[in-house]
Amino acid sequence: MGQTINLNTTRMQCIGAYLAQPAGKPKGGIVVIQEIFGVNDHVRHVVDRFADAGYTAIAPCFFDHLETGVELGYNEDGYTRGKALVMELGMDRAVEDVASAAEAISSAGRIGTVGYCWGGTVAMLAALRLGLPSVSYYGARNVPFLGEQPKAPVMFHFGEKDKSIPPEMVQKHREMLPQMEVFTYPADHAFNRDVGTQYDEASAKLAYQRTLAFFDRHLAHGA
Repeated sequence: MGQTINLNTTRMQCIGAYLAQPAGKPKGGIVVIQEIFGVNDHVRHVVDRFADAGYTAIAPCFFDHLETGVELGYNEDGYTRGKALVMELGMDRAVEDVASAAEAISSAGRIGTVGYCWGGTVAMLAALRLGLPSVSYYGARNVPFLGEQPKAPVMFHFGEKDKSIPPEMVQKHREMLPQMEVFTYPADHAFNRDVGTQYDEASAKLAYQRTLAFFDRHLAHGA
């Protein structure tokens, strides 16, 4: 459904991005922010799904700054390699790439972001720093940034069985960003990823419904 394009970034380097367009006039645009495993089949499916819901959607290939075409497996080797890549990339450059991707699809209307795991934290930063309404799925790196003043709304999704994000961390989101919606589900980390053992269909479906309602509210209707 979608296509791979070249995306100009603020650091004078092109990176790849996967772009999908809706059938009719877009309701807005969504930057989809990957987990640590790169822009793989699952991420492309997520992009296509948001396009099916009426949004222009784009997933920047952040790792292209470091290595072209990274698609890692959901195993120990993939996790180790992905963790090293996001550490090398850094949050600031990732946020810059989100801004570049948002600019690339600005003709779609209002732009928001959605991110998963590492991308969940980048999505939150896109709201705090770039003013883009964002949905953050199980961002384990969120807490150090919760004191920043938000420039746009954020919706948070967490799994109650996620050992990397214990209840006290979830509670910090409610305490430090009380104006934002925080939802928890009887599920593990990565419960939205429908190609892994942690997938929880009921939780993923409910979170997706809430996510679409958030984007319809803040992007489609220009709230």
